[in-house]
Amino acid sequence: MTVSASIPKPRKRSRLRLASGIAYYRLLRYWQWLRMNSHVSSKRLQQPLPYLVHTHRTPLLRKLQDVDMWLQHNKIVNLRIASRRIHGVCLRPGETFSYWRAIGKPSRRKGYLPGMLLHHGKVKVGIGGGLCQLSNLIYWMTLHTPLVVTERYRHSYDVFPDAGRTQPFGSGATCFYNYVDLQILNPTESTYQLCLELTEDELVGEWRSDSPCPYTYEVIEKNHWFTQELWGGYVRHNTIYRNRFEREGTWIDEEFVAENHALMMYEPCLPEGEGTRT
Repeated sequence: MTVSASIPKPRKRSRLRLASGIAYYRLLRYWQWLRMNSHVSSKRLQQPLPYLVHTHRTPLLRKLQDVDMWLQHNKIVNLRIASRRIHGVCLRPGETFSYWRAIGKPSRRKGYLPGMLLHHGKVKVGIGGGLCQLSNLIYWMTLHTPLVVTERYRHSYDVFPDAGRTQPFGSGATCFYNYVDLQILNPTESTYQLCLELTEDELVGEWRSDSPCPYTYEVIEKNHWFTQELWGGYVRHNTIYRNRFEREGTWIDEEFVAENHALMMYEPCLPEGEGTRT
């Protein structure tokens, strides 16, 4: 059974309004980081911890409608820089991982290049663009571990139609420095380690641990539906759950993960195979 969730028509904000809002929320984030300073993950190990908990990989290059390929090649450079910043970071018991605190602000001085950004459902160019692929990867892997996602932002717009999708809609985590963050808490008694690598054609991630994980997880989608708003736009909805199993395969329980609502930037009934998802 689905529940209706209306989304108001997007409003265009002035540049001054947008700039002041960004400055305000960034200050709030800096203040939060100061308050949680002693509980933020900071230790890094180059040597991988012995137990693999979950791994995932995503392609570096995709053919996207109306997106120049040079933006994706720049994205690879940006992903390589950001991944090196957080490769090997350890999340000890009681600590929190903050995506942006660990990576820092993307800038030209650090080597970041102009890449693809999504702003109000439109493709734009900005320094450090493309890092959402990394936050998406980390979020998806975390759903397959006992770690707890304490802060995550869904994509407000569904920009590209599905083509070859292997994960449920709404299973990513958008990011924008520094207040649209991804934060992950370790409530266990084990230490977890995030390992990242860029191969020739894939971004590869792992969550590893210093002890075997007692569970395995399956992430599933429920209640996937579309609505047309009174103002004319189409909205895509779903809910994400995960099943937890003992290592030998015995089902334990089902947990609600997230509810997603995204404004569609394409017609909901495109012919099969038309367009490509990020």
